Amino acid sequence: MNFPFYIARRYLFSKKSTHAINVISAISVIGVAVASMALVVTLSVFNGFHDMVANLFTQMDPQLKVTPVKGKTAPADDPILMKIRQLPEVEVATECLEDQALASYQDRQLMVKVKGVQDNFDSLTHIREILDGEGTFELHAADMNYGIPGLGVAYQLGLGYKFDTPLKIYAPKREGQLDMANPTEGFVEDELFSSGVIFSVKQGKYDKNYILTSLQFTRNLFAQDGMLSSLELRLKSGSDFEAVKQQMRQLAGNKYNVLDRYEQQEDTFRIMKIEKFIAYVFLTFILMIACFNIIGSLSMLIIDKKDDVVTLRNLGASDHHITRIFLFEGRMISVIGAVIGIAVGLLLCWIQQQYGVVRLGSSEGAFIVDAYPVSVHPQDIVIILLTVIVVGFLSVWYPVRYFAKRLLS
Repeated sequence: MNFPFYIARRYLFSKKSTHAINVISAISVIGVAVASMALVVTLSVFNGFHDMVANLFTQMDPQLKVTPVKGKTAPADDPILMKIRQLPEVEVATECLEDQALASYQDRQLMVKVKGVQDNFDSLTHIREILDGEGTFELHAADMNYGIPGLGVAYQLGLGYKFDTPLKIYAPKREGQLDMANPTEGFVEDELFSSGVIFSVKQGKYDKNYILTSLQFTRNLFAQDGMLSSLELRLKSGSDFEAVKQQMRQLAGNKYNVLDRYEQQEDTFRIMKIEKFIAYVFLTFILMIACFNIIGSLSMLIIDKKDDVVTLRNLGASDHHITRIFLFEGRMISVIGAVIGIAVGLLLCWIQQQYGVVRLGSSEGAFIVDAYPVSVHPQDIVIILLTVIVVGFLSVWYPVRYFAKRLLS
């Protein structure tokens, strides 16, 4: 058995001659445990919000999205795009074309993004799950084109689930000069009819800006026949996602971007990662402050055990062994506090997941979720455990060596 570790373990759990040392040691363990618990709970709440936002975006975003590197559009029959969509792992491929336009309904106007998609868009995404109204997902019938506005667009334009008069859409003509004497001649005008539904992703990026319609409508509106702004894909179940994405990027070269769901919303998720990292840094500083209690506990223990040190030296223990005893003492306090804190943190996370004890608001339905979302990621627990151990070990290394030389010499 490791001699310094054996002695340190006995010192940790034995009764000291001065009761205050036991109290301070217990406070040290509690301090590390509370900081560890706070790290587990806080990072898990950030994970919960991250996963919740990711689930909201996946209602509209495809698994993979191919967009041109230069310009807004690309030919739909580009050989590179044909090779990508014909990969055996691709189950659904949808051509999309979107651009800015002016929507006008009665006396209201709004700049919107009109996104034209193919009829299989409901097979690509979970669009049917976020529709609300009396109709169904339908983009066109004969020569009539339907528009499915986002909840925010419908509110700003005064639309209901069903709008009686057509929704007028205006887009600037791509060719020719604008005649200021008759500016209306510089725009292409078309109409969208109600399909009886609106969509709600619960994300302002979509709900307040987008109108879904048929691909042919947008191609006519923006004079982009045979063009697309993105090729959106869903893979077959069981496909190696990362391998297929890498294969697509090799095919795309430097002409197209291949983006997964997180990369499509890079700004949002980058901000959330930064917020999580800042919370981790601040809580680590709190952990460092909690570790100062360990230094006080060890310094008092060294004074209390001066007589024992003399006995150990007479038995042949070197100063190195004696120093290691107190180093092990501090490290054990850190590890025990970390284990207790992580265990309590995981218990609190489980309680929140099951019962939603801590709520976001006093009234039901005021937010997307009623209680703080929590998601425990195993890698976070490993990082927290390593952080507590490293901070605890570093915080006691110099003070123990200093006090051991001063008080035991």
